[in-house]
Amino acid sequence: MSISFLGNQPIHRVGFGAMQLAGPNSFGPPADPEAAKAVLRHAVEHGVDHIDTAQFYGPDVVNDLIREALFPYPEGLRLATKVGAVRDDHGAWLPSGEPAGLKRQVEQNLRSLRVERLDLVNLRRFERDMPNGTEPPLADQLDALAELRDEGKIHMIGVSNAHADTVRAAIDRTGIVAVQNAYSILNRTDDAILRLCREHAIAFVPYFPLGSALGSGGPKHLAADPRVSAVARKHDVTPTQVALAWLFAQYERMLLIPGTSSIAHLNENLAAGALTLDGEDLALLDAVEPVPLGS
Repeated sequence: MSISFLGNQPIHRVGFGAMQLAGPNSFGPPADPEAAKAVLRHAVEHGVDHIDTAQFYGPDVVNDLIREALFPYPEGLRLATKVGAVRDDHGAWLPSGEPAGLKRQVEQNLRSLRVERLDLVNLRRFERDMPNGTEPPLADQLDALAELRDEGKIHMIGVSNAHADTVRAAIDRTGIVAVQNAYSILNRTDDAILRLCREHAIAFVPYFPLGSALGSGGPKHLAADPRVSAVARKHDVTPTQVALAWLFAQYERMLLIPGTSSIAHLNENLAAGALTLDGEDLALLDAVEPVPLGS
């Protein structure tokens, strides 16, 4: 598995996004907790050295599964989490970005994962979900996380679901190491943010790497695209693996966290890390039509 960097830390380019280990819409427990824990163990046994989670996945469910499956954690395993959101009683995602709340959420993650320091904490913003809403000042949020970094409770800081102006401000104020935004061969809306990450050697960690899980893109769209299918046939791989390999080709610090509750799908995702696309492949894939959100 190829190596990249998160900050100055070497890291495998294929990680694991644990969001799907909870129930539907990442709310409530999974139907088979033991199967979920088996997926986590399999991931680590096969080279995954970073896991993306959040206390609000469940809530609590996913962090508990990670702890139960992997604690005491193998040396070199990095745990990344997000703060800035909570869930209501029906599973709706709500902003919770007040500085005191962010600190409280970090402490919740530390307790549930049973660690003294979180390797990466991403500030989850709602500026895209609620463009007319209000959030606490970004500077206050970043300063709260920086205080915890100074105390040794956080190693590195990133931002998630952020506009380019937010990324620039976070680079200048806090020295972030990662941006976690939606991005895929079917959704290249954030090309400008990807360029910004390249300029500052910041990791780009795309969620929805196959297209939106909410109906935009996904494996069916990939399989139906003649360009993706042609490249998949050429390399004797799946369209999904082509889409993941395309992401790797965009930037040397592109880190993937595809999520699954299936060991078979996990193995497919891991194998994509060994697929190298040539110039002919990339030229063909660059012509893939984006899929509008919600389609």
